[in-house]
Amino acid sequence: MISFGNKRISVCKEISVSPEAVWDIITDTHIWPEWGPSLLDVDSNDRYIKLNSKGRVKTLFLFWLPFTVTNFRYMHFWTWDIGPVKATGHTLTRKSAMSCELCFDMPWWAAFYIPVCWLALVRIVKITTSKRRV
Repeated sequence: MISFGNKRISVCKEISVSPEAVWDIITDTHIWPEWGPSLLDVDSNDRYIKLNSKGRVKTLFLFWLPFTVTNFRYMHFWTWDIGPVKATGHTLTRKSAMSCELCFDMPWWAAFYIPVCWLALVRIVKITTSKRRV
């Protein structure tokens, strides 16, 4: 599902696993490159992000950019800046003990990033259902 509002675009997907499993995946810097199509590597002192976590990400263009987690509410959302740019937001909504909705949002001018976010959501579903994450 794609929605437009408040100068942001959201790309969302319902996932039939526990919200805790999804939160674990989206906050674990060690596996960001597994689901983030635009990331090749991550360097951070925090394996699991929190407010003000910092580090750097290696992009598909083979250069490193610094990041800072700018907003964070455990099991609900986190946002970050990559360099000077307010990048994607990540919002998790619990539907039940074994169901949630995960949304990535971006500024309206980053609409070109919609397919990247959709692919990330598909990859997260695959990770949550793989035997190694059970």
